[in-house]
Amino acid sequence: MFQDISPRVFDNHYEKRRQPGATDVVLVYANRQAVLFQGKRLPQFREVTSKWQVQPDELMYLFSIDQTGFYLLRRQVTTDSDYQYAPTSDFQTLQPAWLGFAGATTAHLAWWYETNQFCGRCGQQMVPNQNQRALTCSKCGRQVFPSIAPVVVVGVTKGDQILLTKRAVGYDKYTLISGFAEIGETLEDAVCREVAEEVGLSVHNIRYFGSQPWAFSESLLVGFFAELDADVPIALEYDELAQAQWFQRDEMPGDGAKFILAAAMRKAFRDQWD
Repeated sequence: MFQDISPRVFDNHYEKRRQPGATDVVLVYANRQAVLFQGKRLPQFREVTSKWQVQPDELMYLFSIDQTGFYLLRRQVTTDSDYQYAPTSDFQTLQPAWLGFAGATTAHLAWWYETNQFCGRCGQQMVPNQNQRALTCSKCGRQVFPSIAPVVVVGVTKGDQILLTKRAVGYDKYTLISGFAEIGETLEDAVCREVAEEVGLSVHNIRYFGSQPWAFSESLLVGFFAELDADVPIALEYDELAQAQWFQRDEMPGDGAKFILAAAMRKAFRDQWD
């Protein structure tokens, strides 16, 4: 999946004092966009210092992959034919794949820093904590930590069949039912609610499959398989879905991204995972 970057090692240990090296990577970020060199990679520290006179104290250390540090620069820079802003969603297809994962993770943290500049309680400036990845209000002391929203991804099964859906807008490939967990509910409750809301069905025997960090929606995807309670007609929620259809395990369409949790779950079902 997207986060599987082995043999490279992702280390998100917070270290505020780590100084950037020449080949460390810098996310130049603004409004869900990042500067890419020729649309292929993030710039290195030696590039941003020579091109935009960036000073080390302007950068915020985020994490490392192997020996490469990743830093954040939150100010606008002048672009040219080589260095252009691109949507952070482009990290899904950036190569090599480990760099795409790194870019997406930096963008997740950049969005968090960007949207928490001021305290939600008293409106004063938030400042980085010295000892952990947190922001602290300079007046009232309120602390906030990086936001991660849980999302359930559900493979609803009926014997040798699985239910696949197509969204009403934004994504025209077959995928699994999914949705954000709500305040006060367990992930298992979210599974039942999302299935009922989107296709009007009820399920049982809910089994955990796996998880995936998904920085593009600041989420943690959590996958479950669940068995259909009763074979009744689908009642589609047309506000969110355009189609829902049962497929035999060996006749599922092969469209859609291969590096996402839903694809891994479909493959597992085809291979008769239990």
